[in-house]
Amino acid sequence: MAPIVKSLLENDLYKFPMWQTMLHKRPEATAEYGFVCRNTPEYPLAELVADVKLELEQLCELQFGEDELEFLSGLSYLKPDFIEFLSLFRFKPKYLKVYAEGERLRIDAAGPQVHVMNFEIFVLYIVSELYFRRFDQAALLAEGRSRLQEKVALLKAFAAQPAATHPFEFFDFGLRRRAWGSWQEEVVQTLSTEVPNLFKGTSNVYLAKKYGLKPIGTMAHEYLQSYQAHIVRLREFQRTALEDWAQEFRGNLGIALTDTIGMDAFLRDFDLYFAKLFDGLRHDSGDPALWGEKAIAHYQSLKIDPHTKRLVFSDGLDITKAIALYRQFGGRIQLGFGIGTNLTNDLGAKPLNIVMKLMRCNGDPVAKLSDAPGKTLCDDPTFVAYLRQIFNHYV
Repeated sequence: MAPIVKSLLENDLYKFPMWQTMLHKRPEATAEYGFVCRNTPEYPLAELVADVKLELEQLCELQFGEDELEFLSGLSYLKPDFIEFLSLFRFKPKYLKVYAEGERLRIDAAGPQVHVMNFEIFVLYIVSELYFRRFDQAALLAEGRSRLQEKVALLKAFAAQPAATHPFEFFDFGLRRRAWGSWQEEVVQTLSTEVPNLFKGTSNVYLAKKYGLKPIGTMAHEYLQSYQAHIVRLREFQRTALEDWAQEFRGNLGIALTDTIGMDAFLRDFDLYFAKLFDGLRHDSGDPALWGEKAIAHYQSLKIDPHTKRLVFSDGLDITKAIALYRQFGGRIQLGFGIGTNLTNDLGAKPLNIVMKLMRCNGDPVAKLSDAPGKTLCDDPTFVAYLRQIFNHYV
């Protein structure tokens, strides 16, 4: 059977600007990442150890092709020296450890951060696809196609209604937890054909290149978390991370992620300078309606017209939720909706809730203090308590 990973380009877009920024700003950093399954699978993931190892060995044989590097160099925010770095890049298996711990699958990545940070997305969709290979593929595909057509019908009916001040735009953010690659491709191709006025791109850079779509993404939690362990005052880590990002991209990729330590703590750091500098904000945990109201109120308190800014929602969305949020906010601020698992793994079987998160940087713990209980990830409770105290974050 062909390897699951077809290309090193089959990665989420936000990995590339984070990769470039870390290479330019923090090239000496080391990091440790850990794989976690948050829900109970239908069978023990430990059974996949041998297959995961084989797929990752094949991943480590890949390099970027010339046509792929040319595509990346066409993205104005990626710099020539970074493209040259990518032309030399290959994953090294020595930084990975895959093993069983009882019925659990364990995957650890540790080494230079500019190397190991990019295992994440590949690991996640390798595990997800291997997991779903043991299900009835034909039955899943039939159910998935039926559900996809229901989504298309819903979107077309919605598009026929009068629009708010700002357009409804949504993107595919479903690479990491997709059921399998050909299904994600079918979903993206169907949406780009059936509702091109609403569907505006994908985070999957490989599919963006193949279908002439816009690759979508900016930053993830790992970028901000890393700064908790860099040589800055912990209280200043968000501001330092945002400043480095702004200096790196000079106005490009201006959507900031808000929930590394919660929205309230983020807004205390997101002052007039950053609010004017960045184009908007991304939601990834907690009540999206409350979050949106807080964001708009924050812009208004700074005397910034919300109509000039954008909110991107990306936490557990489906089409119905996205439409409801659009009806609440579409007349007040620009919007975007990143929909993941509900597009690429809505097949009737329960998807895996899997993540591969940054646990330590430069040997020190880092943490995400989510606005959603249960999403906090850190192996050092003392550090979590200290971080909560500094930022007055208690959920």
